[in-house]
Parts: sequence; structure tokens; C-alpha cells
Amino acid sequence: MVFIYLALAIVAEVIGTSALKASEGFTRLWPSVTVVVSYCLAFYLLGLVLRSMPVGIAYAFWAGLGIVLVTLVGILVYGENPDLPALLGLAMIVGGVVVIQVFSSVSAH
Repeated sequence: MVFIYLALAIVAEVIGTSALKASEGFTRLWPSVTVVVSYCLAFYLLGLVLRSMPVGIAYAFWAGLGIVLVTLVGILVYGENPDLPALLGLAMIVGGVVVIQVFSSVSAH
């Protein structure tokens, strides 16, 4: 169940971050409301995850996968275009998350 909560926390954070751009500095009501609700949900779910997963490992998953997904939203929704160094950096982040999941004894397999 811990990975379901973590996945939902990541999705909520990605929605909140995407809405943060759409809020235009909190000048648009509904994107701003979406930011607040999404971040509250993300932190609540992350709190549930921390009951059974070390904070560093949980945060590595949450932040790492969130960065990749927000980048995909930026590409698909906002027409942003990351360059090769950005893509290589994202690949390293994903690789780090995979190494933690596959090889770390502190990850909640």
C-alpha cells in the first residue's frame, strides 16, 4: 500500500506544480485553488508513506519522479523544450531512483 500512497503523492505534487505555472503567480483563482488542494493532498499522502519508509528514500522517489513528470507536463502542456543536458540529467535522476529501489536494503520493497 505504501507505493500506492507514494504514487498518488507524486501525482498530486505534479498536478500542483503544473497548476502553479497556470496560476500565473496566484493571479488566477482556479489554478491557485488547485495548487493548494494538490499540495495539501501530496503532503498528506507523503506523511502516510513516511510511516513505513525512511524519509530520504521516500523523498528521493517523490522528488525524482516528480521532476521527470513535471518535465513531461512542461513539454506536453506548456510547449517547453529541454535541451540535451537537461534530458541527460533527468535520465540520471531516474537511474538513481531505480538503483535505490533495486539495490538498497532500506527501500520498502
